[in-house]
Amino acid sequence: MVLESVPEHLATKLEQLPGKPGVYIFLDSDGKPLYIGKARSLRQRVRSYFGVGDGRFFVHRLQNEVSDIQIIVVANEKEAALLENALIKEKKPKYNFKLRDDKEFLSIRLDLNEKWPRLTVVRRPKEDEARYFGPYESATAARKALRLVNRYFQLRTCRDAEFARRTRPCLEYQIRRCLGPCVLPVDREQYLAQAQMVALFLEGRRDDLLADLERRMREAAAREEFESAAMYRDQMRAIERVMVAQRVVMTDPIDADAVEIFAEEGEAEIALLRVRKGRIRDVRTYPAFLPLTEDELIASFLSAYYAQSEGLSDPPHFIFVPVEIEAMEGLSAILSERFGHSLHIECPTRNDAKDLLELARENARHAFRDRQAERASAERRLSELAKRLRLSRIPWRIECVDVSHLGGGDAMAALVAMSDGHLDRSRYRSFRIRSEARGDDLLAMHEVLLRRFMRAAEPKWELPELLIVDGGRSQLEVALQARDEAIRKHSMAGREEIARALSNLLLAALAKERIPEKKGGLPERIYLPGRKNPILIRLGEAAYEVLVPLRDEAHRVANRLREGAMAQRYFESALDGIEGIGEASKRKLFSRFGSWKAIAQASAEELVEAGLTRLQAAKLLTILRERTQSTDAKEGAPIHAHDPPPSDEC
Repeated sequence: MVLESVPEHLATKLEQLPGKPGVYIFLDSDGKPLYIGKARSLRQRVRSYFGVGDGRFFVHRLQNEVSDIQIIVVANEKEAALLENALIKEKKPKYNFKLRDDKEFLSIRLDLNEKWPRLTVVRRPKEDEARYFGPYESATAARKALRLVNRYFQLRTCRDAEFARRTRPCLEYQIRRCLGPCVLPVDREQYLAQAQMVALFLEGRRDDLLADLERRMREAAAREEFESAAMYRDQMRAIERVMVAQRVVMTDPIDADAVEIFAEEGEAEIALLRVRKGRIRDVRTYPAFLPLTEDELIASFLSAYYAQSEGLSDPPHFIFVPVEIEAMEGLSAILSERFGHSLHIECPTRNDAKDLLELARENARHAFRDRQAERASAERRLSELAKRLRLSRIPWRIECVDVSHLGGGDAMAALVAMSDGHLDRSRYRSFRIRSEARGDDLLAMHEVLLRRFMRAAEPKWELPELLIVDGGRSQLEVALQARDEAIRKHSMAGREEIARALSNLLLAALAKERIPEKKGGLPERIYLPGRKNPILIRLGEAAYEVLVPLRDEAHRVANRLREGAMAQRYFESALDGIEGIGEASKRKLFSRFGSWKAIAQASAEELVEAGLTRLQAAKLLTILRERTQSTDAKEGAPIHAHDPPPSDEC
């Protein structure tokens, strides 16, 4: 039976739904997708959302949000799952589960075809012959894995450019964390053996790795190579210490993932517990908004994590879920094809698999409680900040702007952001100051703020509740002038809504106190519009805890941008005017060698390997060596990429 409150045009569509597999799309009044799902039977699945007495949270939202329903009929469940995945990527519906921004979704790359392989962190795996491990849900997790490898194995960590220009081993060699292939006669077979062991370690095949290390240790001892035998022994002990913390949870040594949910009051936390060879590898948790039912949220998560993520190096053979999900067989078939082996999604009946799900749920509950406590702490700090600055509302989103230059040159500005009391790097923006504003801090600040305010109507440029400028009263006056100018321009263009939002934007300036206090360190001064005297905030106050780290972050990012602009200018100017060396050749050379002096010290063969012709290489070496000798004689050593310019004091 269908709800009586369903609009007539929707009721007609519900009556005409076919009982075939397909994909359904719920649309809002603007035609934007709210939710995309797959179904074994479109008629049965879609009508279930509108059943009488259905207490699901999402159903109550349907009456107010869903204005239309689109369906696409396909041949079978597998095609429905494939189409759902493609449509979610394309349309980005509001209520389907979304992983973090893929810029933070990292993998570790190892190319065993390189002469001296090394591990690198990459954001987007390529279709090459390298091996990728992950994905890792954050940069912290990826770099933790790197630290483990660097501690126990002896692969180089330096970049190719640094590797090419070294003349003696670095500290990593001295502390026995690198074999020193940059300058020492290292046996390549021994080095590649280390790289192969690293691959086993990152794949989680630590039992296989221990067996291999024990064999190598015995062989080295038999050859009386006791130093190598001791190295293999130490590596075995280190891996055994890592494995002690891994709990055996499966009676069979299978590879499985368990996905569970903890939900409360419209919010949820999803836990993904990964088991390899019967041992727990790790647990990852993901926050989720809960407009969906449990089975819909799990299905949406599986599609997002397995069907859309790249670089998954050790996919499971089983995925355990607490409830049946729609078109489960179709999704299993797609993932089996994707990973090249049989993969089953199932609700387990075995006790050890049920225990695995219970453990995942417990982790989800802990993560949910931690996130709630963290949010409460952030809300307390922001509430106290609003009270201290006498703001009319809590500033959930804050931005801070800082300008950096060195004697007027390479002027850059950074806009950093904070959401819900935490730095929000997805909202960071950079600005290159135009020539007429270089060297004038106030003019540069006016330019940056005006450009920022004029883009307020664009997606991803929404205005915050509070904007801070680094500086004092003069910078605040400039910010107010830029805001007024932007309001006039938006009003003249008919964008009254943006003009009103700018009028309500809270502006402030944050400056360091010049006179030190006897106790408690240096206070900071906050200048507000219409207030003659600044507000002093000190270490320990909520306003200090929120605003000072944000201002310091803006200062750091602005300086980094300026240093990068300087390095790029030095790089580009060194090769300007050399016939036959264009922008593409410059990029290849600097990617390989890192600085123009390193290029001048390279051999013709190395330049050819970097992408030049032999004629270009010979001509380039002649000119650069002349420049190097001239520069060293007249001015001393030039600034290189690895020697950053001195930072300024804003």
